[in-house]
Amino acid sequence: MAKTPASVEQFMQALDHPLKAEIEAIRSLVKGANVSLTEQIKWNAPSYGLDGDDRITLKLHPPRHIQLVFHRGAKVKDASDFSFSDASGLIDWAAADRGLVTIRDLRDLDSKRDALVTLVNQWVEATR
Repeated sequence: MAKTPASVEQFMQALDHPLKAEIEAIRSLVKGANVSLTEQIKWNAPSYGLDGDDRITLKLHPPRHIQLVFHRGAKVKDASDFSFSDASGLIDWAAADRGLVTIRDLRDLDSKRDALVTLVNQWVEATR
């Protein structure tokens, strides 16, 4: 069984991934978008949370693209009273309270940058 890295930086140093530059750019974007988010490794990828409860997790595999998983924590929650309006249209909804944003490369990330910053902040506020 693989040893869990002591820090995200250690995880990133050891990471062998064809889209490592994209992962680093996404990390920078998310951390810069909202200072209340904390970064840790969850599900073998960088993850961002509030008060110990994850909100955004990177999905690194399959390695042909990176996905940001917008969710309300590790455990399924009742979504009957939850709603979120994604004006950007970037989220592909997997459930009423869990969606994916796909980043194919650095150019794709750059084209979505402003909308993603807004989306990160709106998600944080909606899921507090």
